[in-house]
Amino acid sequence: MILDLQNINKDYGEGKFAVPVLFDITLQVEEGEYVAIMGPSGSGKSTLMNIIGCLDTPTSGNYYFDGESVPDKNDDQLSDLRNRSIGFVFQNFNLLPRETALKNVELPMVYAKIPSAERTRRAKEALERVGLGDRMDFYPTQLSGGQKQRVAIARAMVMKPRLLLADEPTGALDTASGEQVMDIFQELSDEGVTIVMITHERDIAEHARRKLFIRDGRLSTLEDELKKAGEGDE
Repeated sequence: MILDLQNINKDYGEGKFAVPVLFDITLQVEEGEYVAIMGPSGSGKSTLMNIIGCLDTPTSGNYYFDGESVPDKNDDQLSDLRNRSIGFVFQNFNLLPRETALKNVELPMVYAKIPSAERTRRAKEALERVGLGDRMDFYPTQLSGGQKQRVAIARAMVMKPRLLLADEPTGALDTASGEQVMDIFQELSDEGVTIVMITHERDIAEHARRKLFIRDGRLSTLEDELKKAGEGDE
């Protein structure tokens, strides 16, 4: 099991000013699973994603990544875990505007102190993998939204992470570009990469093998949520 979250709660603020965001979240993800988490704005899905990605810490509860307790790690250990084991894909791409596609993809390897020649070789391979072998020297302003997101996916995968976290990966894309991105995710899933994807789009969530729903900081299966919605319509 790569992810094991047990009774996770998250509050922002302290004491009487505390605002609860996540309530008793328990989630296990096996290695190689492809999981989508749906939910409306303000549901807590981005907070949950940040905790899974070791970008934020829970107020209470236990979180184990590949059997290791995440709350027990210090800042340097968390940074190393993120860099080597987790790939991130965001809705707004998070590319460095003054760097080429190639240099953007090399960035995680710079932090990992991988030699320059090896960085370049692996970055080129990653860009070719996502169909951008002819765009390596282009800057983000010279790329379409779909191309930017494919650069972001190449950057996320260049360290061969155990887990790919995607936060609304198609939210800023047109339909055709979104499908291209989903095709790449499917290929990665078929190769055994564990994927946890946040989305508010039902058709995008359908690409995943397991679908969950978060509302008001509480996690359930999408099937249970649809049953509740059906009961409410009666």
